[in-house]
Amino acid sequence: MAGVALRFHIQAELGAARVADLELPHAMVPTPAFMPVGTVASVKAVPQDIVEALGAQIILGNTYHLYLRPGYELIRKLGGLHRFMSWNRGLLTDSGGFQVFSLGSLRKVSEEGVQFRSHLDGSSHFFTPEHSIAVQLALGADIVMAFDECTEYPADRSRARQSLDLTLRWARRSKDYFDAHADEVPWFQGTPDIYTPAAGSTPSLFGIVQGGMYLDLRRESGERLVEMDFPGYAIGGLSVGEPRHLTREVIESTLEFLPKNKPRYVMGVGYPDEIVEYAALGVDMMDCVLPTRAARHGLLFTSQGRMNIKNRQYADDPNPPDPNCKCPVCRRYSRAYLRHLAAAQEPLSAVLNTVHNLAFYLDTMERVRDSIKRGSLAALLVETRRDNAVAP
Repeated sequence: MAGVALRFHIQAELGAARVADLELPHAMVPTPAFMPVGTVASVKAVPQDIVEALGAQIILGNTYHLYLRPGYELIRKLGGLHRFMSWNRGLLTDSGGFQVFSLGSLRKVSEEGVQFRSHLDGSSHFFTPEHSIAVQLALGADIVMAFDECTEYPADRSRARQSLDLTLRWARRSKDYFDAHADEVPWFQGTPDIYTPAAGSTPSLFGIVQGGMYLDLRRESGERLVEMDFPGYAIGGLSVGEPRHLTREVIESTLEFLPKNKPRYVMGVGYPDEIVEYAALGVDMMDCVLPTRAARHGLLFTSQGRMNIKNRQYADDPNPPDPNCKCPVCRRYSRAYLRHLAAAQEPLSAVLNTVHNLAFYLDTMERVRDSIKRGSLAALLVETRRDNAVAP
């Protein structure tokens, strides 16, 4: 593989936590970073210009869903996912492994790959590590993920061992295919424009650590992936039903065996206090559907705790959702109005709630980076734990 993939420059450290610049073909991403999830080439309910205005430098797209609809060949033909969705910043695509895992009885795993049926129309499809990488390269993401098997929870040691070994073999196959085809991205088709990175730019492939909740298996997974020399590493198989203390234990233990000079990504987490906690452990990248999904159900994250805007107590409340928030929603609208929209099932309810929640998450990450630079991260940890003490 030729060309420039990513550069990772650590700017400040505080204990295990660090602030860095992650230089990708389409963006310079300050880390620790939270990545909004744009499952089907859309961060649900929010246009791209607003996501940009909120400060997101990188978002996540979903390979499984985009493969099924509108199809990766169509997106390739149109110049890649950046052009297709009019997004000129960083883009990471997952491998589709977690979504296939979620299909349950609709999938069948073998050494070669995964046979599955579409949740849309029942049609049959087959994903191999090579095909997953080929689809992601056609989408043209800045960061693509190795194809893995997400281990369910609970899983006994024998099952976790089997899944880990399969994931490692798939990681090698993913990397071999990626190394041979990484320059086959659609970035440079047609006339250069704002979606065209510098000449010679190429995507990067991250390996994914699995191993269930067994710390020694996680260590083995991490060490064997490091031997393959990926430019970045993800910790997968979390937030699949395990208690939170186990999530933290697995993350903290696994980070010990991942290179400190490369980006480290925890997939699918979490609540605001969790992303602060994991950043303090040394995590550089996180993503989660929680801020957008919760918004559609009326749950807002604020500096005063979680707020169910559907509650009757907000019907005549003239205050902004979060008096300490400077997002467009809190600058303009009242709790009473947001409660009315929710009660009336007005589509604008999901839009405004989502804008606020995304702003809160992105602002939280900015505060994390500032706290690391200032040496005050411990105080932010205490504050966010207090504000998120009550479950929704």
